Amino acid sequence: MDFDQADLDRLLLFEHARNTAEAMYAKDPNDADNLTKWGGALLELAGFQSVSDSKKMIKDAISKLEEALVINPTKHEALWCLGNAHTSQALLTPDLDEAKIYFGEASLYFKKAVNEDPGNELYVKSLEVAAKGPEMHMEFHKQGISQEATSGVSSTSSARSSKKKKSNDLKYDVFGWIILAVGVVVWVGMAKSHLPSPPPNK
Repeated sequence: MDFDQADLDRLLLFEHARNTAEAMYAKDPNDADNLTKWGGALLELAGFQSVSDSKKMIKDAISKLEEALVINPTKHEALWCLGNAHTSQALLTPDLDEAKIYFGEASLYFKKAVNEDPGNELYVKSLEVAAKGPEMHMEFHKQGISQEATSGVSSTSSARSSKKKKSNDLKYDVFGWIILAVGVVVWVGMAKSHLPSPPPNK
């Protein structure tokens, strides 16, 4: 898997965010903001993994985000990240009927996020895109299958590596909008947590 400098920078940023959140969790396990950042960082990092490792990391992200919602059920950032996590799970699930269940979960979380923060255009757009989830799923898997069919004739290592590269490129294209959006939310959350405290009112 080839990474350019921007990918490496993002990988390092979100690995740092994950490690920081893990350390903060040891000090305060009831911090919903920290759990949301942790879950968001895991979702970002999932995009850099193999499919099987991505699935494991997404499940771990869902666990952290659900834990954040136990602490604060109206935390719209966590609701939105959960929608993205379920969308990612759906896209990685070959069976369309099973994927539709994940898309349904994603839509529910996106709706809840919109209800908590109705003016957030990113949440509204995510809800609109979730409705197109099954179409995205079919296109994603159709391209994967057609690549297998066209390159299955040749068994040279270059054909196999080319097929793998095309499959990985498609995976990153589909996850691109999810990962970028989650990254922005996590980054903004990290920036907010490092702002100085406002001066006390006199």
